[in-house]
Amino acid sequence: MRLTHTGAVRRLVHKQIVFEIDGERPFLPLPHNQAFPMFEWGMNWCISTNLHKWVLIHSAVVEKNGRAVIMPAPPGSGKSTLCAALVARGWRLLSDEMALIDPSSGLLQPFPRPVSLKNQSIQIIRDFASPDVIGPVFADTHKGDIAHLKVPTASRERALECAQPGWIIFPRYKAGAATRLSSMSKAAAVMQLAGNSFNQDRLGDTAFRTLVRVAAQCGTHEFEYSMLDDALRCFDNLANGVFDP
Repeated sequence: MRLTHTGAVRRLVHKQIVFEIDGERPFLPLPHNQAFPMFEWGMNWCISTNLHKWVLIHSAVVEKNGRAVIMPAPPGSGKSTLCAALVARGWRLLSDEMALIDPSSGLLQPFPRPVSLKNQSIQIIRDFASPDVIGPVFADTHKGDIAHLKVPTASRERALECAQPGWIIFPRYKAGAATRLSSMSKAAAVMQLAGNSFNQDRLGDTAFRTLVRVAAQCGTHEFEYSMLDDALRCFDNLANGVFDP
């Protein structure tokens, strides 16, 4: 996998970058100043389309006190913002993009890489965490403005340490909403996990049985929030066993 420039004439007129994997170019070129976001998006694409040793879920994953939270959610749900805030407050980062579930053990394989933040989330996390852990802003990408939260040293050092799933929580940011964690059925959780899977159709019965197994051992919830401090208090209570609806 590598990033290269386009041809010499193009470099002189309008500098662009190309993503290559095994000599193939699956994406159109982007402006040279968007090289890092392109690397991130290309890496995610490589994992989601080729790595079928694990069941892959579009999800953030964080861990505390030996149990991990799987947070599947579509773009715009506040998943990455919530993930970044939890990591800034001491939760271990496994991934802000993908849950990698081992079908044989049911454990989560860490995939720690910088947490991608978009638009207003950049300033929110910059104010919430230390400013020096947020990288440069890449403006006007096809996803808007992009910046990245640095992977904490402790998360990076534990990148080979798998985690036990503890909860499956489907987060949704809603302006002005009270923080609310509500239980959902295991069946509904499995169906939503399948809908967020990158390779459930490829792995078929293996993936489905893995999702059923993980949901059976986890607390399964929907989560609505607007205030990060309240959201973090709720997650810390779960991790500390204060309550588990």
